[in-house]
Amino acid sequence: MNRVKLELEFLFKGSPSTLYKFFTEPARIVLWFCDEIDISGDIYTFSWNGSEETALLIDDIEDERLRFQWLDAPVKGEYLEFRFITSEVTNETILEITDFCDADEVQDQRKLWMSQTAKLKIESGG
Repeated sequence: MNRVKLELEFLFKGSPSTLYKFFTEPARIVLWFCDEIDISGDIYTFSWNGSEETALLIDDIEDERLRFQWLDAPVKGEYLEFRFITSEVTNETILEITDFCDADEVQDQRKLWMSQTAKLKIESGG
């Protein structure tokens, strides 16, 4: 199956530093992203409905970017990245998400991220 790169953007009212905390603090990550999380150094183990996935944090620029590499990724070089950019026009935070999926799963993956970021907007206040 062909793998495709999926790039999405979402607007948030909060600052990049506020949003960044929802990606790095376990108590906040479980509010919107997963059921449970265990962080050991740069190894993040996420749990959803009893199923676990583990990722290595390969890039972390505070308030700017986080990039994870899934340890069981089907294709080397794929990653999950979150970027936090302040809009010069509206002063809102643009959350850019880069993810990879099978070509026939693009719509499902897009819907998943829309659902997850909707939860994030509620929890982060905007």
